Amino acid sequence: MSEHSSYHEAPDTLATPPPGCPMHANWSPLDDDYLVDPYPIANALRDEHPVFYAPDLGHVVVTRMEDIDEVFMNPDVYASTNVQDPIYPLADEAAAVLATPDFNPVAVMSNKPEPDHGRIRVYTRQGFSNRRLKSLEGYMRDRATVLLDQMVANGSPAEFVKALAFPLPAEIVFRFLGFPPEDDVMVKSWCANRRAFSWGMPTAEEQVEIAEGMVSYWRYCRDFVAQRRDERTDDFTSELLDAHDADPDPTNGTGLSYQEVESIVYGFSFAGHDPVTALLCNTLLCLLPRRDQWDALCADPSLAAAAVEETLRYESSQISWRRVTTQDTTLGGIDLPAGTRLYLNFASANHQPDLFENPETFDIHRHRPNRHISFGKGIHFCVGNGLARMEARIALELLSQRLPSLRLVEDQQLTYFPNITFRGPDALHLEWEGDPA
Repeated sequence: MSEHSSYHEAPDTLATPPPGCPMHANWSPLDDDYLVDPYPIANALRDEHPVFYAPDLGHVVVTRMEDIDEVFMNPDVYASTNVQDPIYPLADEAAAVLATPDFNPVAVMSNKPEPDHGRIRVYTRQGFSNRRLKSLEGYMRDRATVLLDQMVANGSPAEFVKALAFPLPAEIVFRFLGFPPEDDVMVKSWCANRRAFSWGMPTAEEQVEIAEGMVSYWRYCRDFVAQRRDERTDDFTSELLDAHDADPDPTNGTGLSYQEVESIVYGFSFAGHDPVTALLCNTLLCLLPRRDQWDALCADPSLAAAAVEETLRYESSQISWRRVTTQDTTLGGIDLPAGTRLYLNFASANHQPDLFENPETFDIHRHRPNRHISFGKGIHFCVGNGLARMEARIALELLSQRLPSLRLVEDQQLTYFPNITFRGPDALHLEWEGDPA
């Protein structure tokens, strides 16, 4: 295997099935029925073949929690180097756009193997300290309140993604990094279709448009880091640059290079908001049709954290992740040669009946719902999990207290952006009664 040092590397071809591996020739996570509701299909796949090959995906699919745990807990055997890569080969026109010499982000966190992942994680984990999260909580609550005020002022019904779920997480992660508010709209426009690039099947024309946005985004991140190099403030980017100044040589096993600082900013500014938008929507999709649970939350907002946790299990905003084998190995009784690409199916594992009682029931009073796998596990456990949980909890607290009559607009047709990993509705229409105070 290559060192895979760049941030995105497209495959030349789809992989062939490992000898002797069961196959589901007619299934893909991009199928329309799977995008609409993956859970019944994922459960059936898990029960039939816990490990199988999906030819339309070019990956071996892993469906059981115990096998996914084994993958996460053995990073030397199952590398994370492919998690940001396109699933399918790139069109020549898109590859040419990304070949521009100044587009050179390097793998840093989710897609960086040991020992460098551990070296870099020391610095990123410090950025998500309790002090940093606490400093953001007030801004988070204030900004969510402003957006909610605007939604209420515009009247019922409202489209929740546009009103709150999309702007709030993006603005929070941009403030975390230090991006100025006046750049929000521009930066968000470059992020819009990254899901399609790394986790979907865009057309050649769409690939070119996405690639152009990615190059513009990278240039913005580089310019911003250069500005912060000369003008430090109290933000995550400045902390990373301070760490780089103190120890700039990564070859010594502890340092942080300047290009790694640029690449961390590039990666976090997408990963820190798009999945959270989906999580905010999914909590309401789970709670609002179940009026007893919504009413319980309205009566006791301290239940918001449990509601978020059960949503992460029951209707996660991230229903898969990927790995690739670094050596010949055996998983779930299936022999896998080195270089086998794996699709880890969180949807099936989070609904596994021997782990979760009545897994198809959404229950905010569930005992230990946080045994879900939605943030990963082991050395690559999502470093931003605390920020995501806090955002969703605060949004739920505010919504339940301000709009107890909130409900889904009836008969709306939910649509989902076609990709293999991130799941949340493109739009969510809500309505309420009266004139909230």
